[in-house]
Amino acid sequence: MKARKKPAEIEFIEYDGFNSDKVKDFVGESLIIGTGFEYQNWEKLGIKTLEGITNVSIGDYIIKGVQGEFYPCKPDIFEQTYEIVGE
Repeated sequence: MKARKKPAEIEFIEYDGFNSDKVKDFVGESLIIGTGFEYQNWEKLGIKTLEGITNVSIGDYIIKGVQGEFYPCKPDIFEQTYEIVGE
């Protein structure tokens, strides 16, 4: 058997290491800043996902899923999976 993923538009933001305020506006209470992470020159982020807390790396895309959940996605996977359609 085979199946095709249904097309669905998603909302996302890219984390650049310095835009945690914008990420916070996007994900709200699902964001964890600095808790349990070592600080470096940029802020370390975590996202509360359906599977638990997941680290967010610089360059990751943070996606809002079809049920309102949030999760990070590596840039190469994002580019293979999604086509940007507008703002």
